[in-house]
Amino acid sequence: MIGNYDNEPVERIEPCRIEAIPERVADLIADLSAESRQLENRLPKPTAAALADLVRAMNTFYSNRIEGHNTPLREIERAMAQDFDADQDKRNLQLEARAHMRVQAEIDRLHHQGALHCPTSAPFILWLHAEFYRDMPDDLRRIEAGDISFLMEPGEFRSAARDIANREVAVGRHRPPSSERVAAFMEHFQRRYDLAGMGNSQKIIAMAAAHHRLNFIHPFYDGNGRVSRLMSHAIALSAGIGAHGLWSISRGLARGMTVPTEYKAMMEQADLRRRNDLDGRGNLSQEGLVEFVAWFLAVARDQIRFMSSLFDFDHLTEHLKLFVTREGLNPHSMGILEEVVIRGEMPRGDAPRATGLPERTARMVLSALIDTGVLASATPKGPVSLRFPVHVTEVVFPKLYGEAMG
Repeated sequence: MIGNYDNEPVERIEPCRIEAIPERVADLIADLSAESRQLENRLPKPTAAALADLVRAMNTFYSNRIEGHNTPLREIERAMAQDFDADQDKRNLQLEARAHMRVQAEIDRLHHQGALHCPTSAPFILWLHAEFYRDMPDDLRRIEAGDISFLMEPGEFRSAARDIANREVAVGRHRPPSSERVAAFMEHFQRRYDLAGMGNSQKIIAMAAAHHRLNFIHPFYDGNGRVSRLMSHAIALSAGIGAHGLWSISRGLARGMTVPTEYKAMMEQADLRRRNDLDGRGNLSQEGLVEFVAWFLAVARDQIRFMSSLFDFDHLTEHLKLFVTREGLNPHSMGILEEVVIRGEMPRGDAPRATGLPERTARMVLSALIDTGVLASATPKGPVSLRFPVHVTEVVFPKLYGEAMG
């Protein structure tokens, strides 16, 4: 047994919050608030919704990549169409990707409807885990620890009552709280990160701080990283910096500011114990928490700026021109595409005006665009709006998905 579990106070994860916000963190919060609003208002809602679907797939790719799993965008697209690979290993990766897409889409839907529960509450975190694993086969829920093997239950914290033999968990050099203390630690976590009692600045800090502290507790036998990233996505929405899902924290965490290994290194730095009397009053290092929060927020700002550059009108239309050329479409197609980018959607009857072509010819141009998949509508005769299947994304956003195409 590692440590004395009878003397394991929940204050072990303190400090949970940054009470005196350093100037550099305050500057990052201001940048995130302003630049996320600009990104949110950059595009009309139908276009933003199509791009949010694209970013959700990207978030899934990078979240899986952090776990050491490579699921290219084409495999994610196939999974969403329930077209699973015959190879069991590839199929399992597709199932993981499909689950991530489904859960994040539900988070986004709940936020849009004003029904998103507090993302740092224990019930919400349990729901995230349960939803992610609900359709997983046994081999994706099986936990192997030495000579012990058991099936993890979706939506259940580690529990000594459920698994006495495997209660001690190690994550590298870190020793999370014991199974018998997880519930108490999560109650403390929920109290300390109650978003209802926070202003937006503290919510933005919580997006980063709670991300680390949840992983420090390691409340589940598996899936902690995915749950923490989905939780941070939900906190960003709650804090008003989610920009309708037009940016992804997972891409930033997977790539880092300079090298991919930064995420792990910064998480380990935030694990450090308090060093001296100048390093806060908690069990863990206040300076380590501040450094992690500052890094996390800088990563978020970097991703918002990256997305803003991609979703700029000039960038988007220029790359749509490349798509039109590659597909051998009528050059007048750009009149329709530019109309849709500006307005978000276009009634089919507006094709002659948008292209400057006779009605019959304009209908043929519109039909050809729809056939490529770059335009679609909710109903057979409804207005058309942009879509971004893989073959469109390859041309329109090559920087976004270069390494995700597979």
